[in-house]
Amino acid sequence: MPASIVVGTQWGDEGKGKVTDYLADQMRFVVRYQGGNNAGHTVVAEGHLLKLHLVPSGILYSHLTSVIADGVVVDPGVLLEEMDTLSGLGIDVSRLVVSGNAHLIMPYHLELEKVTERHLGKHALGTTKRGIGPAYADKAARIGLRLQDLFDPKIFREKLEVVLKEKNLLLTKVYNRLPLSADTIVEDYRAYGERLRPHVADTSRLLYEGLRAGENVLFEGAQGTLLDLDHGTYPFVTSSNPVAGFALASAGVGPMEVDRVIGVTKAYVTRVGSGPFPTEDPGPDGERLGEAGKEFGTTTGRKRRCGWFDAVLVRYAARLNGLSEIFLTKLDVLSGFPTIKVCTGYVADGETFEDVPPHQSLFHRAQPVYEELEGWDESLSEARSFGDLPPAARKYVERLQDLAGVRIGVVSVGPAREQSLPVG
Repeated sequence: MPASIVVGTQWGDEGKGKVTDYLADQMRFVVRYQGGNNAGHTVVAEGHLLKLHLVPSGILYSHLTSVIADGVVVDPGVLLEEMDTLSGLGIDVSRLVVSGNAHLIMPYHLELEKVTERHLGKHALGTTKRGIGPAYADKAARIGLRLQDLFDPKIFREKLEVVLKEKNLLLTKVYNRLPLSADTIVEDYRAYGERLRPHVADTSRLLYEGLRAGENVLFEGAQGTLLDLDHGTYPFVTSSNPVAGFALASAGVGPMEVDRVIGVTKAYVTRVGSGPFPTEDPGPDGERLGEAGKEFGTTTGRKRRCGWFDAVLVRYAARLNGLSEIFLTKLDVLSGFPTIKVCTGYVADGETFEDVPPHQSLFHRAQPVYEELEGWDESLSEARSFGDLPPAARKYVERLQDLAGVRIGVVSVGPAREQSLPVG
């Protein structure tokens, strides 16, 4: 097992943090490969409830090196705050390594995203307002500042002044906001750089040397496949590429290194913010799923929209990511439903689709085709093997596996590591 990738198959919030933590004891490196602090992982282990936003989920393991790769955008103040919190809990963060090529989230990114969302009004995308999109936009426009720039004060100042001239014009002339001070930014970011300096490295080379030495690497993405900038429900997507293929580009390793792609799939579906959601249940059942699953965003605290399992989305994610297996989470949340709906296809404009429709308007109008399965009343939280589950719960898992066309390797019945049940 040279390298493995953990990827969300829905709209994020599938439980990737738990999966990464579950697998981490087999690894030497855990690598965060995209996004920024607009996403979060919740990990329950060793007496800690951790809500991580930038630090990889493997940080609890002393034998691991946790890596933030080139393709992540980093708010250095947020990263340092997270590291300080972990240190305060007695967790060693000395093995955290950050790529010098990672782009920085700057104060003007935060300010511009806030005013842009406000300006869009009812057409707002519902972003987390963490500056992620503007940071990636500057990266693509080749005016971004990188972590390595912090260690050359002259270059950092020159680049900042060029960019800030344009950003302040936007803020003052278009949005009627106060301009930002270059002196203040330089002072703050110089302090960030000094604290982060010991953690900055050529992460691509580090991973290459580890792989050559036969050490195992796990890549973890944030968000999910349907939030991918190219393959998701655009424009209601994130500003980066959560799909498995981007892990390689972001981390600077070749495709021949990967032999396992694990798709994390919730036993139902949720999404945060705006955008289409064919299996959303706005009624009592959806409310019940949200309450039982504690469906609030790790990063924003926003209430998640809830609905039934969508096999169309999972098949789509399996195709895009080349899934070798599925880790099914939150099966326990479904206990107590007399019957459970599963979407097997869509109908839009009189046409039936077993894959995601090729046009966004069709997807927005898609109506789910449901199959109803028998529910179960028993709590699953005490199960410690797949065989401990009620027959109806096992049949539900087996049916999802058939519909997805991918083997379900592990089923989760709670937040703790020991509540992960291998199947078969």
